[in-house]
Amino acid sequence: MKEDRMRRSMLAGLAIMITVAFGVKAEAADWETDFAKASTNASKSGLYMLLDFSGSDWCGWCMKLDGEVFSKGDFKKFAKQSLVCILVDFPHQKNQSKKLKEQNAELAKEYGVRGYPTVIILSPEGALVGRTGYQEGGAKKYVEYLKKMIDEHKQKQPQKEVEKQLPSNKPDVGN
Repeated sequence: MKEDRMRRSMLAGLAIMITVAFGVKAEAADWETDFAKASTNASKSGLYMLLDFSGSDWCGWCMKLDGEVFSKGDFKKFAKQSLVCILVDFPHQKNQSKKLKEQNAELAKEYGVRGYPTVIILSPEGALVGRTGYQEGGAKKYVEYLKKMIDEHKQKQPQKEVEKQLPSNKPDVGN
């Protein structure tokens, strides 16, 4: 009888662990790991990109950012409407393909990442908009900060478009 209870408890615990594991994996499905694919999606959709440079299984601040911000409803709602999210991960225990490791190392080099977490925001065209990391205050405050960063970038863009359309001061060649 005691063995039956123990066996049931172990099975229940195993069932909970499997459920949690699949739940976490389902949540992570919204995060892309293929930068080229994410860039194409962002360009086609007009969404900004959020690159999360993380040490997901060893970096305490990365886990804190994920737990306090990225896993929360306020962030998920904002991200679904406004971002293509890319996880650029440097785990110690998780297996990654050689191609993914090379891509992530190249991205870290390109954006000068020296610590984790580093969060890079790119325009739909791939231009650097801003960079940040962990910030206290939770998901709602983080979303407000990201919105401000993106809105400031968008406000600068119309000016650049107008400048492109204005005639240049260069003399016409051949006249």
